[in-house]
Amino acid sequence: MRDLVTPRLVLHPLSPAEAENVVARRPGPGGLWAPEYPTDGDANGARHFLEHCADTGNPQPFGPYEIRLRQNGHAVGGVGFHGAPNAEGQVTIGYGLTSAVRGKGYASEALRALLEFARDEGIAAVNGDADLDNTASHHVMVAAGMHFVREDDRVKHFRIDWSEATEATYLTRATDATDAA
Repeated sequence: MRDLVTPRLVLHPLSPAEAENVVARRPGPGGLWAPEYPTDGDANGARHFLEHCADTGNPQPFGPYEIRLRQNGHAVGGVGFHGAPNAEGQVTIGYGLTSAVRGKGYASEALRALLEFARDEGIAAVNGDADLDNTASHHVMVAAGMHFVREDDRVKHFRIDWSEATEATYLTRATDATDAA
């Protein structure tokens, strides 16, 4: 798996061994962690990833990514998919940052990169949600191109949908494969 690079960030796909270090809250070899990293959310996400690996295998590239600052390589949060695409080609995302780097646009930058990656991989739609009172996270999803779709008694739900574009992508890939044969 390759890193996803943005102007200010590196999104590094976690391996199972790296996820074990996040759960144990111990940096691995060469791991540079900013203060407060990993957060409880990062540790919970890594734990879920490891459970998924044990149950059904490693879902990468549709697993967690560590958000690292390009300027110094420090991990400051996480972004990622909650697992492989479902039968409809949809995935769910999550993200979080340490409090010291919030408000700098890093979450939106990381999420935009992850959404672009999902689209390029032929994903039909990406879903996300945030607690009703988490307006900062609502703004992150909207800034990254997701749209509010509904709310329930606990969370607001957001989505970006490329289903028509995805159908065209699958048709193009199928045609290209046929032409190459």
